[in-house]
Amino acid sequence: MQALHIYTGPKARAALAANGLQPQHIATIPGAAGGPKGLILGALDRFIFGDWLLRSQQPVDLVGASIGAWRMATACLNDPVAAFKRLEHDYIHQHYELAPGQKRISAAQVSETFGENLQSFYGGRVPEVLQHPRYRLHIVTSRGRHLLRTEHGLRTPLGYLGAFLTNTLHRKAMGAWLERVVFSSPAAEGGAAALPFATGDYRTRHVALSEANFTPALQASCSIPFVLQAIHNIPGAPAGAYWDGGITDYHLHLNYPGTQQHKDAMNSGAAGAYSTGASGLSEHQGLVLYPHFQKSVVPGWLDKGLKWRHRSTAFLDTMVLLAPNPEWVKTLPNSKLPDRTDFTHFGNDLAGRVKAWTTATRASQQLVDEFIAWLDKPDMNLVRPL
Repeated sequence: MQALHIYTGPKARAALAANGLQPQHIATIPGAAGGPKGLILGALDRFIFGDWLLRSQQPVDLVGASIGAWRMATACLNDPVAAFKRLEHDYIHQHYELAPGQKRISAAQVSETFGENLQSFYGGRVPEVLQHPRYRLHIVTSRGRHLLRTEHGLRTPLGYLGAFLTNTLHRKAMGAWLERVVFSSPAAEGGAAALPFATGDYRTRHVALSEANFTPALQASCSIPFVLQAIHNIPGAPAGAYWDGGITDYHLHLNYPGTQQHKDAMNSGAAGAYSTGASGLSEHQGLVLYPHFQKSVVPGWLDKGLKWRHRSTAFLDTMVLLAPNPEWVKTLPNSKLPDRTDFTHFGNDLAGRVKAWTTATRASQQLVDEFIAWLDKPDMNLVRPL
């Protein structure tokens, strides 16, 4: 059974039809929120960052929320293959022991353990991330406003209820409760590296990453409300409570064609950039390569049940999305991708969960094998519209 499905926006499809897909064509790589579902992308991450992209030289923007931020930050480490293997191992083997009679681990316990794990994972290595010669990291977080400005036992649930109701009416209006704050690699000239997407879609702030705020920003991006505690007052950023970047940007449905910051860095000779014409892309505008765990690129976490917001838009015109075939997913343990419900399903049965998740991640090598085969002989009949 075919494991990999390839989806594209219209401009990306024209580009692939004209030129195939080469590593020098890539300008941006997003990493979605989604918890354990991101484990299915480990083999693709190791191939893309440990092999394929090394055959090119252009700068690449890496945009991540939640586990996607952890993945994209890991890509910036020296020896990314070894780093991704450790991330996979550490994520699969994380365990929160339930005491007798305890049905759910507390947010404080999860936050403390997760913070310690991040410190261990990136300890002494943050400069590798911030000073990567090619990759510019952008960590997406959600900062609370008004009732959500600080975490509180009563105000926080009320604030998220307000955000839910407001978002149902209009996504942009949710900015009254939560704003997008992006922490980006430092720019050579000072400040934060330019964002690879336009920000007119939603209330946004932009902050430069540093050694002082890297770990709290990354932990904030992974801090699911009520599952982990918010991170307060991140150095160099506006005061307040910061939560999971997936709340505002679940699958990073961002306006990628809205900016062409790579214009100075890319040229047709050095980076193989596309020109106007058959490719459908303007000069120096690269593609967005998106290893994802599903076809839909859902804007915000609160949009999961709003199916009309799951459709593709012009924001994704330059995107090439790689996702597992839903029928292939049914062949995995429990007929699904690893997900957060497995923590409850397996409870204290760590060995059972580790076995299920390890089986799934090993099977994901088929995604890589099929991607390599398609890169060698691009077949546009296998490319589906987003």
